[in-house]
Amino acid sequence: MNQRIIKVDTAETTSLIFGAYDVNLRIIEDKFPVTIRNKSGDEGTDAIIISGDSMDQVNLAASAVEYLRDMARHTGEISEQSVRYVVDMIASGNAGELTSLGADCIFVTAKGKPVKAKTAGQSRYVDAIRKNTVILGVGPAGTGKTFLAVAMAVKALKEKQVSRIILTRPAIEAGERLGFLPGDLLSKIDPYLRPLYDALGEMLGPETHQKLVEKGVIEVAPLAYMRGRTLDDAFIILDEAQNATPEQIKMFLTRMGFGSKVVVTGDLTQTDLPYGQRSGLATAIKILDGIDDIAIHYLSEKDVVRHHLVQKIILAYDAYDRELAAKRQQANESRDRRDGDKPAYRPRRNQ
Repeated sequence: MNQRIIKVDTAETTSLIFGAYDVNLRIIEDKFPVTIRNKSGDEGTDAIIISGDSMDQVNLAASAVEYLRDMARHTGEISEQSVRYVVDMIASGNAGELTSLGADCIFVTAKGKPVKAKTAGQSRYVDAIRKNTVILGVGPAGTGKTFLAVAMAVKALKEKQVSRIILTRPAIEAGERLGFLPGDLLSKIDPYLRPLYDALGEMLGPETHQKLVEKGVIEVAPLAYMRGRTLDDAFIILDEAQNATPEQIKMFLTRMGFGSKVVVTGDLTQTDLPYGQRSGLATAIKILDGIDDIAIHYLSEKDVVRHHLVQKIILAYDAYDRELAAKRQQANESRDRRDGDKPAYRPRRNQ
């Protein structure tokens, strides 16, 4: 039986690594065929003992425990989702990408909670926002595209890199017509902008957020309100850009003025545009790829920081879409073969 011993400074750190009812422990043991237990030492120190038949698997599990120990020291918390991400990265041989996680605090919320990149993909996304003027963040739901962009915007405002924040979304109906909702236009579009309000409220607190909105330092508006404006010295975020047309995306990007930064986020798999209408985000990716100071960053299901079932749901839908695409291609090829077997049409000559 092979064994590794990981020293832990406090019983509280051990508790964080193990998780409530040892849920984190079971995740590690299920991924690597090992057994993990703890041993209390003198002066309040703990040790985590990892045992298994394969030394390679023991070492992989030990790497996961060591990383989680360091995460507990830096952040004071370990989520079940973080544990799943760490063990998946180590099992796939990508442990080197974990080194930068948790060390860089983007912003501290009004409640004192640090906002940090939780995956390697998120870390590269934040770095792309720092280094480029225009950033297109593309990925599935739950990958933190909007939340991290808002955190970077608030950070830039606090550090006086910009003088205002502008957040916008296309007000596209997703199964419910605006005309059926009560109230005036602003009341009707409020549900579409609510995720942006929520992110700002969490960053700044409700009172500070409201004061900045009243002063015009923070503006949240539908995409149509951007036409005809020049936006200088601003951090501008276009959310849900997959629901904007190519013309709207072009209009939005050309609003950018001096001293501004633009982040465009969207999920190409959740387009609510009418059937046959091109997504402006997809078009922008093709047109802007390769231009200096414009970054296109892709997040994947591995970067989902919501419930672990969200990853499985995304993968299931991706597999379903690929299956439908394959069936359509087969049907088209079969139809083309049938058409090719038909005799060519020859008009009958008049006798």
